[in-house]
Amino acid sequence: MAFPSAPYDDDDDDGSKGALLARDAAGDNAPALSISEISALLKRTVEDRFGFVRVRGELSGVKRAASGHLYLSLKDENARLDGVMWRGSVQRLGFRPADGVEVIATGKLTTYPGRSNYQIVIDRMEIAGEGALLALLEKTKARLEAEGLFSPSRKRALPFLPLVIGVVTSPTGAVIRDILHRLRDRFPSHVLVWPVLVQGQGAAGQIAAAVRGFSAIAPGGPVPRPDLVIVARGGGSIEDLWSFNEEEVVRAVAECSIPVISAVGHETDTTLCDFAADLRAPTPTAAAEIAVPVLGELAATLADLRARQSRAAVRLFAQARERLDLRARRLPQPHTLLQAQAQRVDDLGERLRRALGHRTDLAAAQLARHAGALRPALLTAQTTRGHERLAAMRLRPELVLQRIDGWRKQLDGLERLRLSLNPKALLERGYVLVTDPHGHVVKTRADATVHATLRLNFADGTLDVAATDSPVTPPPPRSAPRARTAKTSDNQQELF
Repeated sequence: MAFPSAPYDDDDDDGSKGALLARDAAGDNAPALSISEISALLKRTVEDRFGFVRVRGELSGVKRAASGHLYLSLKDENARLDGVMWRGSVQRLGFRPADGVEVIATGKLTTYPGRSNYQIVIDRMEIAGEGALLALLEKTKARLEAEGLFSPSRKRALPFLPLVIGVVTSPTGAVIRDILHRLRDRFPSHVLVWPVLVQGQGAAGQIAAAVRGFSAIAPGGPVPRPDLVIVARGGGSIEDLWSFNEEEVVRAVAECSIPVISAVGHETDTTLCDFAADLRAPTPTAAAEIAVPVLGELAATLADLRARQSRAAVRLFAQARERLDLRARRLPQPHTLLQAQAQRVDDLGERLRRALGHRTDLAAAQLARHAGALRPALLTAQTTRGHERLAAMRLRPELVLQRIDGWRKQLDGLERLRLSLNPKALLERGYVLVTDPHGHVVKTRADATVHATLRLNFADGTLDVAATDSPVTPPPPRSAPRARTAKTSDNQQELF
């Protein structure tokens, strides 16, 4: 049966119209691209056109991978945009991203060829407005309160006369000066100040580390352990005080083994740190008054010099960091070369986890199927058939004799081989085995000249001889007596 050929018009400009195979027409300047090539062109076009964008949206599907990268989606009422934030940028975040938080993200648009979609690579992310910040605060408070971190049963009584007081605050602000001044006026106490940032990037981590550091000091060590810890900061906006609302700070205060007084902001300011602490003070000065029954005087000159010294050190550090940042901006960013590969590693890791779980489920199901076939009746039947086959077997003598005859032949062959390899058989034929005084075989003349004496092993005994490297004099005739040049033992003679 012949198939009708496809219609083909010789007058068409496109010679491939209706053809079975793709052909490049004359003058065609649009060759077929591979998937990788078209993906690279799209990626380059999107990144060139949208190299810097700021988008506002609500976080959704926030997930932090084991590599430290953050994957999320930004959405509004009409659209959704996937996003990724690399580990270095995540470490600079001033808050903990969570679903439902409205943010403003700054970065660039790019494509991910592995899933044929576009996404935003976020360099910086901030909460969009005070309303969104308050919503995040209420959500975090409800979650921590459900865990029991704010329960009154967790509160501890403050010591009446703390001899050592630890203070977590900024070393350059007015808060530490007020606390020290009030303590000096009312009661002379040993004060340990753990200097930290009280706002901005990295402040929450430093505050949490300081609280845990005071809690980890062992009693009786070189550094005295505080009897009371004061976490203090001056007043400010909700954004200025946000570091004390971070979950890591709240958990550090709640887990501290030393009683904690929270003195953050003015009387109207409230943070989550206040709820987790054992006692809240309306101001840092009030915290000092609550801490001790009597405060001592504060050496104003020493505090001023210390503050000036701290500010000078911070100023030099800031200038050095600014110069370093200016130089660092001129260097290429190595992590941008591995962004797509890092995302692919995260995808493969997730697929591997799902595949292992699926394989385990299949094995469990297979085991269940096979286990169902192990019924007592089947095992009893197989045992009965085995007994019947064993009873039907008979041991024939010729089989045993045949095996014994084979073993006898193998033993005779081994005995012949042993006799042929026995060195004493060569001695019976007139050969001599030369050894040193320690019984080691001497194989060469050079080895023989090393020893003063050698031992000749004959078939009927041994003979010790002296080894010499001088030429051997032909033996005299048998009739003439042989002269002896040196006196030797009765059974020792010259070999050379």
